[in-house]
Amino acid sequence: MKLRVLLSEYFVLYLSAAYFLALWPFVPEFASGGNLANIFSNMLPLLVVAIGQTFVMISGGIDLSVTSVIALASTTGALVMTGDGGLLAGTPWAIPAGVAVMLLIGLSLGLLNGVAVTRLRMPPFIVTLTVMMFFSGLAIWLTKSRNIYNLPAPFTAVGRGTWSVVAVAGALTVLAHLTLRRSLFGRWLYAVGSNPRTSLVSGVPVRRTILSAYVVCGLCAAVAAILYTGRLETGSPVLGQRILLDVIGATVIGGTSLFGGRGKVAWTVCGVLFMSLIDNSLNLLGLSNFMVLMAKGLVILLAALLDAARKAYAER
Repeated sequence: MKLRVLLSEYFVLYLSAAYFLALWPFVPEFASGGNLANIFSNMLPLLVVAIGQTFVMISGGIDLSVTSVIALASTTGALVMTGDGGLLAGTPWAIPAGVAVMLLIGLSLGLLNGVAVTRLRMPPFIVTLTVMMFFSGLAIWLTKSRNIYNLPAPFTAVGRGTWSVVAVAGALTVLAHLTLRRSLFGRWLYAVGSNPRTSLVSGVPVRRTILSAYVVCGLCAAVAAILYTGRLETGSPVLGQRILLDVIGATVIGGTSLFGGRGKVAWTVCGVLFMSLIDNSLNLLGLSNFMVLMAKGLVILLAALLDAARKAYAER
């Protein structure tokens, strides 16, 4: 029975409930209405990024560059829209152009990652790590390490409005779920992640499938950049810098396999919830950033070990 629970698809959901109930007596404000609303608000943009990571991991890869996509998209979009000398400041095209530039950044960097992995046959870890370092530095160079303020009110309203963020994240979650479960592209992703050679022999366009997964991940990161930038009312060259562990951790903890071929959007939702609960509770306990990082690293390590155990058990 214990093994069945441990290997359950929704083990992390049970773990989230147990963690919440265990901590509640020690930190009563953890269960307050305001704090629960804060947890829910914080997890939505993170969920958008983690959904893109889910696509890449199912295909058998990993994308470490999502934080640089968020930072570069935030700064370039803000440079277009800002009222303090923006390229289209004060014009009706400022917001549409700014959003379009942000999405284009996500698409372009996702395409760059995909081409390097599929055409140049480079390891995903090295490719995305290099892209992360270069474009994070580019975002800082473009802004000279300064934040960009005075963004148009209609744009910031999208990020600050609870229902608008719920609508964007909810629509993307449903679309991603249907894509993975009901579309040919979804079946290709699982096949490629499970066994790329067999998939190629079976007629699956392996390169195109992997490339598409990285493009989806880049676009998801760009959408998250829109939500984060609107919420903070600031274009920042370090936006999203601290969420890489959360993105990968939430995806792996949810049950998406590091070995590829296994994962669901619903699992990622559960993983994001768990990571959000941990982050919020540790901050309420007043732990330092170093302790928080240590705790998250330990959680991700345990999730990776559980993933390896699940794989070994399935192969028995």
